[in-house]
Amino acid sequence: MIRTRFAPSPTGYLHIGGARTALFSWAFARKLGGKFILRIEDTDLDRSTPESVQAILDGMKWLGLDYDEGPFYQMQRLSRYQEVAEQLLREGKAYHCYASREELEEMREAQRARGEKPRYDGRWRNSKQSPPKDVTPVLRFKNPLEGEVVLEDLVKGRIIVQNSELDDLVIMRADGTPTYNFGVVIDDMDMGITHVIRGDDHVNNTPRQINILKALGVPLPIYAHLPMILGEDGERLSKRHGAVSVMQYSEDGYLPEALLNYLARLGWSHGDEEIFDMTQFVEWFGLDKISKSAAQFNPEKLLWVNQQHMKHAGDSRLATLAKPFLERDGCDTENGPDLEKICNLLKERVNTVEELADAAVYFYTRLAPSPELANEHFSSENILHFGELISRLSDIAWTREMLAQTLKAFAAEKGIKLGKIAMPLRVMVTGEAHTPPIDAVLELLGREEVLSRMKLQLAQLNRSL
Repeated sequence: MIRTRFAPSPTGYLHIGGARTALFSWAFARKLGGKFILRIEDTDLDRSTPESVQAILDGMKWLGLDYDEGPFYQMQRLSRYQEVAEQLLREGKAYHCYASREELEEMREAQRARGEKPRYDGRWRNSKQSPPKDVTPVLRFKNPLEGEVVLEDLVKGRIIVQNSELDDLVIMRADGTPTYNFGVVIDDMDMGITHVIRGDDHVNNTPRQINILKALGVPLPIYAHLPMILGEDGERLSKRHGAVSVMQYSEDGYLPEALLNYLARLGWSHGDEEIFDMTQFVEWFGLDKISKSAAQFNPEKLLWVNQQHMKHAGDSRLATLAKPFLERDGCDTENGPDLEKICNLLKERVNTVEELADAAVYFYTRLAPSPELANEHFSSENILHFGELISRLSDIAWTREMLAQTLKAFAAEKGIKLGKIAMPLRVMVTGEAHTPPIDAVLELLGREEVLSRMKLQLAQLNRSL
């Protein structure tokens, strides 16, 4: 059975690159009826935090990337790493190294001075000298001195690394915790991971991990290294490129399915298809369709993708998502027009849930038009018209159709274009110049609220004349 995993380090939030890796690993398992495992690699004690763990779990939940097993935590598996390390030590495939930090730095400086690549020189590999009593050693893996590692990467193709280019890496620190390259190998081995799908920043680690797996005599997983994501400036995606935390997009009013849709298209494609849901993505997905070149993150494109998903989102769901944004702006959505109907009216005009909420504020709060809008749209002539229009609107059936007919007939009666009535009325009632069709807005606001707003605005205008 196919078994994939997502194994983030909890040293920060779940970022865009990590989310795409999780998405591709999840989709590959779902496509082939396999299992998707979540593993938290928390052995970096100086940087791992409970808050970061929670941020990862929250991000996965919001995105809907459900995992079949886990989350597993490396810090809860320390005895297992120590067990395998002792096995390698007994078999002569690992050894204690007592070199101090100062010694190692002197060694690297000397290598740099000679124009060599800094690397561990194996000084304790076969040493017969007595170990110093005041040093707690690290454990190093005995990397093969000859031969080569051949990696058949499903994205990058064949990669060949000479063992002579690899030094003896540390697999257990002096404090008894495993290094990344050792912990990940034991985890993948124990969890039966068949396919390791991860960012190509791990390519250099893979030959080392393969050698450890070979030393343990276990089958190798199949590797697929995803190209990195770059910012619009061509540099590696970072905080300066904007919101790169997955949960930041939630807070900014993006839909999770839109973010997943966009991430799926970063380095993968299916013809010219741009907008699709995750069911369709899983059906289409294949590692053979992943690009070898880096993908470029485009915030404007993501916004467009979100807009497309907003148009098709359910009104009830959008109302639930928009409500906290409106309440943040001081709107009482329980006393006012039906928020679901408002979402239906506005959702094709906005890019995000936050924009939807901002566009809905005038339904719950009376907004006075700016002096500029008032000067542009109010005149002594239409002030007289609005006094009469209030009477007309008081008696009609309050439906969109009847409102539209009444406004059209009133404009014809006065011998003016409909816009000369509709635009000032829009500004009077909403305080805005750009809204959906005025008949739809009036219908949702309701007769009592519309007439009250008109009378209030008319009284203020009469006082100002």
